[in-house]
Amino acid sequence: MLDIQNLSKTYADGTRALAGIDLAVAGGEIVALIGGSGCGKTTLLRLVAGLDRASAGSIALDGEAITAPHPGVGLVFQEPRLLPWLTVADNVGFGLGAVARPERRARVAHALERVGLAEHAGRWPRDLSGGQQQRVAIARAFVASPRVLLLDEPFSALDAFTRKDLHSHLLALWAETRPTVLIVTHDVGEAVALADRAVVMRPKPGRLDETVLLAAPRPRDPAAPRSEAAARAILAALDRSLRPVPAEGRAAAPDANWW
Repeated sequence: MLDIQNLSKTYADGTRALAGIDLAVAGGEIVALIGGSGCGKTTLLRLVAGLDRASAGSIALDGEAITAPHPGVGLVFQEPRLLPWLTVADNVGFGLGAVARPERRARVAHALERVGLAEHAGRWPRDLSGGQQQRVAIARAFVASPRVLLLDEPFSALDAFTRKDLHSHLLALWAETRPTVLIVTHDVGEAVALADRAVVMRPKPGRLDETVLLAAPRPRDPAAPRSEAAARAILAALDRSLRPVPAEGRAAAPDANWW
């Protein structure tokens, strides 16, 4: 289990990025973090990845504190960040240096097969489309069998058809080992398609505001009534997250857009 307790982050210039984050994510659960720009979604992911230090609070994976990059935590960024001097296969296997060569080759080949790129193993990243490069990045993250996988808007730069295709590849890889997944997204449809629950964040400072449960079995039809109802619930929660709450507790009109 990923256990986040009373997590806060204040930067050196005094900016309060996060305040009092409490979040428990079960093994194998997929949680989507969604909210307006500047609400601390990426900051939260960087803290869980061990790339930044929290100002207060704690992060633990199965009872082990995370204060630095952890071998059980994988991260996929908005852009693929592939090494241009390595082939596709070598990029996927880059983090497996301690694994025996036959096993490494087998794991890389399997991961590339699962993302539909087996025939591109010997090609260079520059020869691939943007969607194919992101498939390589996803395969690289899964091949190390992380217990937690963090995804920071990995499909935001892709067209709708490519994004839907990558959702299928992601879920296929996830189904094999079922790591805990935290995905940051601005796409409500993406949250509905992938997650077990969507956690809406409120800005200034970033904190958790509402949770929408997404219980329909996957794969999910975006036009199905349950999917449409879930999308409406998330949109309503996003709207409420941007309404300042006066002292008497009544929400005022929003002064910003979540997108």
